[in-house]
Amino acid sequence: MTTTAEDLEAPRRKDNYKWVALSNTTVGIMLATIDSSILLIAMPDIFRGIRLDPLASSNTFYLLWMILGYLIVSSVLVVSLGRLGDIRGRVRMYNLGFVIYTAASLLLAIDWLHGTHGADFLIGMRVVQGIGGAFLIANTAAILTDAFPANQRGLALGISNVAGIAGTFIGLILGGVLAPINWRLVFLVSVPLGLFGTIWAYKVLQERGERHAARIDWLGNLTFALGLILVMVGITNGLLPSGGHSMGWTNPTTLFEIGGGVVLLGAFAVVETRVLDPMFRLALFRIRAFTAGTLASFLAACARGGLMFMLIIWLQGIWLPQHGYDFAQTPLWAGIYMLPLTLGILLAGPLSGILSDRFGARPFSTAGMIGTGTMFVLLSLLPVNFSYVQFALLLFLEGVSIGVFASPNRAAVMNSLPPADRGAGGGMNATFQNSAQVLSIGVFFSLMIVGLARTLPASLAAGLEAHGVTAAQAQQLAHLPPVSVLFAAFLGYNPIKTLLGPKVLASLSPANRAALTGRSFFPHLISAPFSSGLHVAFAFAVACCVVAALASYLRGKHPVAATAGASIDTDLEAAGAAAEFIGH
Repeated sequence: MTTTAEDLEAPRRKDNYKWVALSNTTVGIMLATIDSSILLIAMPDIFRGIRLDPLASSNTFYLLWMILGYLIVSSVLVVSLGRLGDIRGRVRMYNLGFVIYTAASLLLAIDWLHGTHGADFLIGMRVVQGIGGAFLIANTAAILTDAFPANQRGLALGISNVAGIAGTFIGLILGGVLAPINWRLVFLVSVPLGLFGTIWAYKVLQERGERHAARIDWLGNLTFALGLILVMVGITNGLLPSGGHSMGWTNPTTLFEIGGGVVLLGAFAVVETRVLDPMFRLALFRIRAFTAGTLASFLAACARGGLMFMLIIWLQGIWLPQHGYDFAQTPLWAGIYMLPLTLGILLAGPLSGILSDRFGARPFSTAGMIGTGTMFVLLSLLPVNFSYVQFALLLFLEGVSIGVFASPNRAAVMNSLPPADRGAGGGMNATFQNSAQVLSIGVFFSLMIVGLARTLPASLAAGLEAHGVTAAQAQQLAHLPPVSVLFAAFLGYNPIKTLLGPKVLASLSPANRAALTGRSFFPHLISAPFSSGLHVAFAFAVACCVVAALASYLRGKHPVAATAGASIDTDLEAAGAAAEFIGH
């Protein structure tokens, strides 16, 4: 009988270490993902704290990079740091991530600068915080896969994956609660948890995975990082108005960034086929279960990455003001009203992970994607001014569907990898997932801005003139970039009050002034164009879910552990055959 890696690892897994590893990495992954979203709700208070107007066109850059900088950095680095964990030790890299993350969180909380200098400092420290988060994300799945036997990995990776997804939604609530008290608390809240996690990790985590000495692929790291950064910067700049257009997708600089990034990523793929110790293990894609699971992860993240932004705009800009909430209160309440989504993920994720250990990942991951796409269809059928009971039920079922997919899919991906390549493979999977979130945000925002640009100027001009604003002033305001209106709704500002300014408001009658700055004028104004853009954006999400469900189904039936000591470099054929899913 052939001795497998699982047979060799079984005796040392009979202790309680696996639960210690799960507890610590759950804290780490949740902290890392909470900080990917905590600024979304807290942004108005942060900008007020550093005395910078987020709605000024010259400051849109700072707004976007505070939101997306953390995601971009973690997406770029997670593969390299996963590969480095395979070489230097996964626990060592993970522990270093806790240190970097905690130090950056403390520096963010003590930012003493104001204006653009304060924003530059925050963006810089968010980048450093993202580096720490990338260390944590890149090595968590590999540490858990090393610690747990194959028949329990669905549970362990399910809990970890659900903690990561739930963290993005928990961050919304934390930001909404803490920022009104003091904007620095948004960053300071991570410091004590980070210190606790750092000390705990250094004391209890053990190196139990395989380590193989290898050269660092400097050329591969450089071409990959520069290529991915250029593509993501191009996506970010594409959302900004340029040259009289509502967006910058036709701007030569944007086209150069995206085109140059694609060329560099192509060069990276060539480099990886020629170096002795590649960073990106392209040969792993010859394992069917890994390829199918990674593709499904990418498409699922494309579908849900922009969902959070659309829900926030829907709630903050339209629904909450129509139901009596002041614009200043909408950020916090948007997070609260989205709780059913988080609850669904938390309930379904661990349970589906346990069941997938017994029945395999394919039925759960496929059903989860079908359910997610169905919920997108049903959400798009809701009226803009919906009944909250219906909305909450659909959000809960959406969360259940996401949880049913995420845990089994992650476990299947990690189970398909040879032991020596778990860090690199887990990092590759995480990179595709994180990159898809940035891409999804770009797609969702672009579709929404296109819808607003088509109908908003005429509606805004007519509405302003009907309430006493002069035709010249109304036309000038109506042709401002739609992204400004979108961000105003996103940040919980009253956009009309901000756009008109005190001088124009003072010239209006009290009745017209009250009507324009009240809770109904702006929501009524953008309801139709928002609904149109929402339908197109959700159609894109449904298409992603359909293809992800197909990829999940084609992965095969039951995972088989990779052979002992198998490496993609040294024994690709044996490792690939053992890691394949039988029944295809």
